[in-house]
Amino acid sequence: MSIIEQSTTQASPDYRDAGLTFPDSFIFGSATASYQIEGAFDEDGRGPSIWDTFSHTPGKIWNGDTGDVASGHYHRLEEDLDMMVTLGLQAYRFSIAWSRIQPTGRGPANQAGLDFYGRLIDGLIARGISPIVTLYHWDLPQALEDEGGWTNRATAYAFADYAAILGAAFGDRVDTWTTLNEPWCSAYLGYGSGSHAPGRTDGAEALTAVHHLNLAHGLAILALKPLVTNDPDFSITLNLHVLRGEGETGPEAVRQIDALANRVFLGPLLTGAYPADVFEDTKDVTDWAFILPGDTEIIHQPLEVLGVNYYSTTLVRLWDGAAPRQNADGHKDVGASPWPGADRVEFLAQPGPYTEMGWNIEPAGLEELLVALHEEFPAQPLMVTENGAAFADTVVQTEDGPRVHDVDRTDYLRRHFTAAHRALARGVDLRGYQVWSLMDNFEWGYGYSKRFGIVHVDYDTLVRTPKDSARWYAALVATRTLPAV
Repeated sequence: MSIIEQSTTQASPDYRDAGLTFPDSFIFGSATASYQIEGAFDEDGRGPSIWDTFSHTPGKIWNGDTGDVASGHYHRLEEDLDMMVTLGLQAYRFSIAWSRIQPTGRGPANQAGLDFYGRLIDGLIARGISPIVTLYHWDLPQALEDEGGWTNRATAYAFADYAAILGAAFGDRVDTWTTLNEPWCSAYLGYGSGSHAPGRTDGAEALTAVHHLNLAHGLAILALKPLVTNDPDFSITLNLHVLRGEGETGPEAVRQIDALANRVFLGPLLTGAYPADVFEDTKDVTDWAFILPGDTEIIHQPLEVLGVNYYSTTLVRLWDGAAPRQNADGHKDVGASPWPGADRVEFLAQPGPYTEMGWNIEPAGLEELLVALHEEFPAQPLMVTENGAAFADTVVQTEDGPRVHDVDRTDYLRRHFTAAHRALARGVDLRGYQVWSLMDNFEWGYGYSKRFGIVHVDYDTLVRTPKDSARWYAALVATRTLPAV
């Protein structure tokens, strides 16, 4: 029976399918980010990043948590690599800390930083695990932020120099180079709402950061290509918003947010042009004079894979100006808006169930997103580079040792892998799926209060305990067939 026939005959309305088989070429893996897991924040020449500064600023992170120790990955590298083998991972998506390579974001490479990531990459390859390297997962060197950060065009060129250092060091061994993770968050949460580092709250700065991040992506690929020797894939990862509109004003609200959240990245990346309506919508915020001739040509580089991060959907309509404006956009609300020029849009709460992040659980949204991307860009291969869920976890002692019975997370993954399989059955060129996250970690503004990992981390002892979701995932990877929960 073909994949399409299986998907059609076994489809359940709640996405709780079982027995679906993924193609042999489909890549199963898991993902992390440097600041969230490494720790060793001031060791071996690493310089401070904006997240070091932000997390040490009182009132910015729940419980006053910082990433100083995080999950201790820097000192537990071999243990974590062996753990990946026990899960059968075929790929591991991780990010490199820019300030571990260039402590100030400029200048010669810090050899100790290169050595650490060299051990990681070589350790993966020795274990038969494909390295997927993300150059930037939000931890900008603080010295560059002091010069303007992503509002400064020079940062994009510094990023290209950093990429060249990595290309020269690892250009014979990395299978996939991902330039940026979720530039939407870097720009809008970092410079618009202030809920992420560096904590600025200026809509014009947020839109400036959008363009300079896009530019950095193109410049990095151009810097890498002459240096790599193993024919790798080039990629970027976007957290594209799956939007639904409510009522008569829903379509207009969707259009506005789609421009800011999705098309302002997809346009220049995949078509070489920004959407005209985003300029009109934000004309009272900025004149976009920071876009210089030739920029969109630099940004528009061929992508072997487009990374897709998905967690939930977003429900919008236009605000009537009278009732209290709802702001349930799924992001930590610290007072300022991450949506410059969209003051008339309100974000509505959606029916549950929810994860611990308060995000609605909607696997249909993942299928919808993958299919929509495929229909608009049929020649563009895709990969789910993040999907997972935070739930409250408890370690229990059993006769077989410590266990974490995370039934909700396992069910979440089962339903979203079903959605991915249905997208495959509908013709989507989906190359793989990286579960977020490999282990519990520092969850940005929420500190250590939210656990996404399929492996539990005791933050006092740093002991790792694979959760039941990890065991379920290992069975999926081993058989390539979706298990029941």
